[in-house]
Amino acid sequence: MKKLILFLLTISFILVNPLSAQTILKKVGRAVSNEIPGANGSDNSAGSKTSDPEPSCACDNAELIVDLGGTLKLNYKETHISTMDDGSLLLKDLISGNYYIVKGTSATGPISAGDPRLAGFDEVDENSGKDQLLLRYKGYISKSGDKYLITFGGKNYGPYAQIDKFVITKSKDKFGVLAVENVIASEMDGKAMDEAIKNAKTDQEKMAIAMKYSQQMQQKIMKGGGPASMMQKFITNVSGSTFDPATQFGYTLNTDMKYDEILLLSYSKVIDLQGKTIINLKPEHTGATNIFINTANTKYAVYNYDEIAFSDDGTTLKDLFNPHLVRVNGQTFLAYIYYSPKRNAIMQCKIPF
Repeated sequence: MKKLILFLLTISFILVNPLSAQTILKKVGRAVSNEIPGANGSDNSAGSKTSDPEPSCACDNAELIVDLGGTLKLNYKETHISTMDDGSLLLKDLISGNYYIVKGTSATGPISAGDPRLAGFDEVDENSGKDQLLLRYKGYISKSGDKYLITFGGKNYGPYAQIDKFVITKSKDKFGVLAVENVIASEMDGKAMDEAIKNAKTDQEKMAIAMKYSQQMQQKIMKGGGPASMMQKFITNVSGSTFDPATQFGYTLNTDMKYDEILLLSYSKVIDLQGKTIINLKPEHTGATNIFINTANTKYAVYNYDEIAFSDDGTTLKDLFNPHLVRVNGQTFLAYIYYSPKRNAIMQCKIPF
C-alpha cells in the first residue's frame, strides 16, 4: 500500500512529508517483561525454599509482594513475570500455562488463557487484532468513525486520524499525546486501491485508476486543512509547553523518569515540556532509556536488564527487576522487586529518592 501511495503522490506532484509514525504499543503494557533474575541457583520444586544466597539487591526492610509457596506452589525457574503501569504483576506458570494476577499483596488465580481479566497484560495476545489504544486507555481515548477522540479533565481533544504516543502521569492529572489530524489514505482506502488496480486489465486502466485516487487524495488533504494537518503534533494539558515534534527531533515522551511529571528524553539529556534541562546524562549512560531522576534533580539511576546504576557515586544493585517510582506519605521512593530464595517469594525494596 505504501508504494501505491508514493506512486500516486508522485503523479499528483504533492510534496508533503509528514513525520513518520512511531510504533504504537506493540504489546499492551508498556512495562518491561522479564524472566525472574537469579534463576541459576539450585533446582527447587514448586513451593519450596532453597539455601541459595539472597541477591545483592536484597534489603533488611523488604516488603513481601507474593509468596510463591503457600497456595500458589510456583517454581520460580518456571515462572514468567510481566509488569503493568498500575504496578500489578502477571505471573505465568510455564508448566501449566495458568496465570496469576498480583495487585499489592493479593494474588488472584489460577486464570486460564482467554479470561477477560487478562486483557491489558503484555504477555497475553488473545486481544491481538483489537485496537490497543482503546484497550489500554479506556475512558480517555474513544473512536468516532475512523478517528480518535481524547477526553481528559472534562475537555475533548481531536479528532485525530492517528495517535502515535499517549502518556499519562501516575496521578492521572496530566497527559501528553503525539497525534496526526489527517492521513493521506486509510487502510480501507489502500485496500480498495489495491483491489481496483489488481483487477485492471490494461496499463491504461491502471493509470486511470491511479489518477482517480490521486485526485481524491488531493481533495482529502485540502479539505482536512492542507499539508500541515498531516504533520505530527503534540497535545497536552500542561500549561506553558513549548515542545514541537516538527522541530525538536529525537525526543521521547516519558512519565516514568520522574514521579508525576511528563519529561522528554533525548540521547544525552532530559528536558521538561518547557524546554528546561532537568539533567544531563554521563557519557557512559548516553542512549539509556530506563532512567529515574530524584526529586531534587541532583542524581539519576539507570536500569539495564537486572541492574541499577546510580549516577552520583557509581554504586550498583543487581538481580532485580521492575524498578519504578512510588510515593508514600508525600515522599518519593525508587522501588524494585527481586526474588528471595530464602523465602521463595517476590520481595520489594524502596529507596528514598
